[in-house]
Amino acid sequence: MSLTPPRRYWLTGASNGIGAALAEEILKTGAHLAVSSRSLAPLKALSQRYPEQVLVVAGDLTNSQQVREIGEQIAKQWGSLDTMILNAGTCEYVDANQLDSSIIEHIVRTNLLASSYCIEAARPLLRAGTAPHLVGMASSVTYLPLPRAESYGDSKAGLRHLFESLRIDLAQKNIKMTVVSPGFTDTPLDINVPMHLDWSADKAARYLFDMLKHRPLELPLPELLMPVLWPLPQKPDQTGLEIDKSMERNNPPIED
Repeated sequence: MSLTPPRRYWLTGASNGIGAALAEEILKTGAHLAVSSRSLAPLKALSQRYPEQVLVVAGDLTNSQQVREIGEQIAKQWGSLDTMILNAGTCEYVDANQLDSSIIEHIVRTNLLASSYCIEAARPLLRAGTAPHLVGMASSVTYLPLPRAESYGDSKAGLRHLFESLRIDLAQKNIKMTVVSPGFTDTPLDINVPMHLDWSADKAARYLFDMLKHRPLELPLPELLMPVLWPLPQKPDQTGLEIDKSMERNNPPIED
C-alpha cells in the first residue's frame, strides 16, 4: 500500500508574525516546508525543531537573481511544489508634507515586485505539483484609502490586481488562487499608531490555515478588517476619517 507523500509548501516572510505562526501550523501536519526570509536565525531555529521537514531558503526576495536561485534549490531538493504562500512584505507610512518617493519605491519593490519574482520561480514547480495552490497576501487597506498609507496601499492594490489577473490565467493550468486580506494583528510594526487588536498572529494563522484547506477565492480574516479601519491610524496632525463619511480636514482630528 502506497502512502501519500507529504505536501510541499513554500512560505515567504516566515521569520515573524503571521508567517512564523503559519509555519508552525503547516509543520504540525507533517508537511514539508521551504521557508524564506532575510532573517536567517529564526529559519534555522525552525529547521532544528523540524529537521526532516524544513528547507531553509533564505534570501533577499527583492533580488530577482536570488529568488531564481531559491526556485532552483527547491527544484533540486523536491522537484515540485504543491502550495506557494506569498506572505513576505513590509509597511512604512508616508508624510505627505514631506513626500519621499524613495519610500514608495522601496515598498512597491518589497511587496509587489518581490512577489512577482517568487511567482515566476514557483509557477513551473506548481505545475508539477499535486493539487497546486497559490496563496497571495493582499490587505484590507485596498478596500478604502487610508491616511499615510500611500506607499503601502499602492503596493497592496497592485498585488491584488496581480493576484486577480493570475487567477484567470492560472486556472487553465489547474492552479487554484486564493487572495487573503488581513488587517493588523499583534505583529511588531514600527508605525507608532494606536490599534485595538483582538487577534494574535497565532490565532490568525490557525484560522488562515484551516480556511485555506477549502481553497476560497477570497479570504478576509474576520475581526481583522475593522481594526485596520476603525480607529484609523492617526497622529495629532493627521486628517480624520470616519466610515461612510466623506473625508474632512480638521485640526485637531475628529475623535472616533
